[in-house]
Amino acid sequence: MIKIEPTINQIHTKREERKMFKRNEKGFTLIELMIVIAIIGILAAIAIPNFMAYRDKAYCSKSETDANSALAALSSYFSEPTRTALPTTTQLIAAEDLTINRPNVLTFTASGTGYDVDVTDGTGRCPRASGGKKYHVFFGTTGTPGWR
Repeated sequence: MIKIEPTINQIHTKREERKMFKRNEKGFTLIELMIVIAIIGILAAIAIPNFMAYRDKAYCSKSETDANSALAALSSYFSEPTRTALPTTTQLIAAEDLTINRPNVLTFTASGTGYDVDVTDGTGRCPRASGGKKYHVFFGTTGTPGWR
């Protein structure tokens, strides 16, 4: 049996073919790309509902902050001796430079020994406001603030 050894040219050509083949192996396979897309989809399915819940809770916080700001403004308003009557919402906003987040609505009324301050969540998206859309706080009376 005669054994034919490859020539140097043939060996050199095969090496070049292997190098060329390796150069064309760049990139990801279709399966790898599909797995990455599936993982991103699963993460998005988990993250989006949580994001929506956090955003809805922020609407509650805006209303609660507005109510506490209104209490501070009302306290500041009555700190001047000439102001003894309950102001309107417009008067309080102008006199104390009070800002209320839109679309929240501020109302306050005199009650027994103090004043009731209500902030209505204008968005209707606050999950804490089950059964009502108003956050209620007190000025000068004892009571528990909360959603009505």
